[in-house]
Amino acid sequence: MTILTEIWSLLCEMSPYLLLGFLLAGLMHEFVPSTLYTKYLGDRSLRSVVLAALFGVPLPLCSCGVIPTAMGIRREGASKGATISFLIATPQTGVDSIIATYSLMGLPFAIIRPIVALLTAVFGGVLCNVFESDDEIIVARKEQHSVAESKGGSVLQRLRRAFAYAFGEMMEDIGKWLAIGLIVAGIITAAVPDSWFTIFQDNTLYSILFVLAFSIPMYLCATGSIPIALALMMKGLTPGAALVLLMAGPASNAASILVVGKVLGKRTMFIYLLSIITGAVLFGFGIDYLLPREWFTVPVMQHAACHEGGIGIFSYICTALLLILLVRALWPFGHHHHHHHHEEAEEATYIYNVEGMNCNHCAANVEKAIASVEGVEHVEVSLHEGKASIVGSPDEAAIIKAVESIGFKANKVTG
Repeated sequence: MTILTEIWSLLCEMSPYLLLGFLLAGLMHEFVPSTLYTKYLGDRSLRSVVLAALFGVPLPLCSCGVIPTAMGIRREGASKGATISFLIATPQTGVDSIIATYSLMGLPFAIIRPIVALLTAVFGGVLCNVFESDDEIIVARKEQHSVAESKGGSVLQRLRRAFAYAFGEMMEDIGKWLAIGLIVAGIITAAVPDSWFTIFQDNTLYSILFVLAFSIPMYLCATGSIPIALALMMKGLTPGAALVLLMAGPASNAASILVVGKVLGKRTMFIYLLSIITGAVLFGFGIDYLLPREWFTVPVMQHAACHEGGIGIFSYICTALLLILLVRALWPFGHHHHHHHHEEAEEATYIYNVEGMNCNHCAANVEKAIASVEGVEHVEVSLHEGKASIVGSPDEAAIIKAVESIGFKANKVTG
């Protein structure tokens, strides 16, 4: 089997579930108010940690999108424990990735994945509350509310916005990583000989260490990690190791580790990493030693058998639709985001370079952070150029500080 046929069959199998997942994610984004989160996460209690994890599990945010969101709830007064809990739970799963996990890896993985994300997140949040003082709870509530976006409009308008978010912004954010995941999976399945993996076959410890080594620093999204985990399992890695990849891959990457260290402090960063690694390893061993192997291997074998069985017409339609949406989202010339040109030429415009933005979520959060600075009359952030253009007379240091507070770097373009 060539790499391309592998990628194609994985895509056909996932596409109906991906479309459904994106749709649900869009509806959640539009109909669940963001103020709901901040209301319950302020105190340093087990309750706030558990609630943060419960909020995070279904949220369809990837590990770059979760950082600004987490820093946002932190700024609105969430405790450090709740913030860390949210940071760990959110990227590991999302409505979209749980549904997609079911499509490729079967029901047991789809059920266990959110449970593990939840327990790991609670563990991390509790550790954080125990070992971290939280004296500097940042109270920025007064100006925060003026910036909070109101999600009004008729049901039809709101549905339209949900669709635009799901199949526009989310596609752009996840599409690239999903494509990378599928390509990597195709290469592993078709081009890597089985003999490479014999050392890991049925050896839980080796398998798990091997997977941890590349999944912690690497950027994987919850959905993009599924085909890779499947490909590794088909090469003989244990189900526990596949779970480690599904968890540790999306939960952390080099960028998120740095931001946590910068914004929440080094000790919190160690707690964050320790929780992810401990959770992944414990549950990886748990799956391999405590649960029946067939729960996890049978769906994977069925997946291998389905390849031979051909693909139904419905899958083809979904795949075609998904490909059209992906091309639309990833096509570099089609972007008209955040370009509302104002006729305010007499006002001074300042351009800042912003580093570290990976997705539309990042750009929107940078825009929000800059807008809350005194003296800013209008701001536009371009994700693709990595620039913010600001109209008004703000203080340069205040702008840079606002951008850094949510984990990005900014510097003024002179000229």
